Amino acid sequence: MSERIRTMIEEERVAARIRELGEAISQEYEGREIHLICVLKGGVFFMCELAKRITVPVTMDFMSVSSYGSGTSSSGVVRIVKDLDQPLEGKDVLIVEDIIDSGRTLGYLIEILKKRHPKSLRLCTLLDKPERRVVGNVQVDYCGFQIPDEFVVGYGLDYAQKYRNLPYIGVVELS
Repeated sequence: MSERIRTMIEEERVAARIRELGEAISQEYEGREIHLICVLKGGVFFMCELAKRITVPVTMDFMSVSSYGSGTSSSGVVRIVKDLDQPLEGKDVLIVEDIIDSGRTLGYLIEILKKRHPKSLRLCTLLDKPERRVVGNVQVDYCGFQIPDEFVVGYGLDYAQKYRNLPYIGVVELS
């Protein structure tokens, strides 16, 4: 089986939207420090670009939470692969994610992080598929793009660990 990648969102549109998100986050957190939590692996591309566009002080940490395998749909089983290095107590925390699909992973992650007593806990995603949501407690505070239910790659998103490095959002077409 081979795959072809069709462009969904061009590189320039992605860059412009990340700039807008950085401005909105900077305004909302004016006078405060924000602690970004990157959900690895896919979120790292987005978080790095977003952090460069946030004008308030930023600290970062990384977490890996998985509910996928090498396929194209969620397994429904969520597990922590890498936990945070720093405590969250009293911090303004922004989870940075590449895509929200079913919401299982983020719903699980949000519940775990709330128990660590951050001052605030919000969610920023580059891509959102709200029609696929099966978990109700996932509220997206900052969203780059709402997209239809297609399997996407690029800008950190992968298909069997490939295509993360594409500078745009593409759709995988299998043949």
